[in-house]
Amino acid sequence: MAYEQIPDFTFIGQDSNLVTNATFSGKAYVADFFFTSCPTICPIMTRNMLKIYERFQDSTQLLLLSHTIDPKRDTVGRLHQYAHNLGVSSDKWFFVTGNKDDIYEIADDYFNVVIEDPTLPAGFDHSGRLVLVDPQKHIRAYCQGTDSVAVEKFMEDIETLLDEI
Repeated sequence: MAYEQIPDFTFIGQDSNLVTNATFSGKAYVADFFFTSCPTICPIMTRNMLKIYERFQDSTQLLLLSHTIDPKRDTVGRLHQYAHNLGVSSDKWFFVTGNKDDIYEIADDYFNVVIEDPTLPAGFDHSGRLVLVDPQKHIRAYCQGTDSVAVEKFMEDIETLLDEI
């Protein structure tokens, strides 16, 4: 089966470090798109990503990657504080920012919709997908990040992939 492949990328992580494809070399990862001031779906997605983080915290084969869709406001410092407030390890869960066009372009590769929309309360419209990427940069599964039942099934997909690695 041919799976969609994620192109090369370079972003800046919450510790001011470069986060690239090489960061995930030989590992699977779960990716999402969010912003720290989101009043709607992001807090729910983050809680579900935190469940994934906690369940696979001891796995050396799985990392997490959250891209901000609001790079103007979500500075490296703000992302660092966000990660700190969640109590997560910065070598396990990467919160990244970068050039807005690059972020929005790669969102398409992850089958996520990201649109700036000033008519919305938060100024953005985006899908809440969580996406599982294998060590060869292929998308292997995804789910709606706001649906706890779907996230439970998604964690089974993660287990299946990790057993293959």
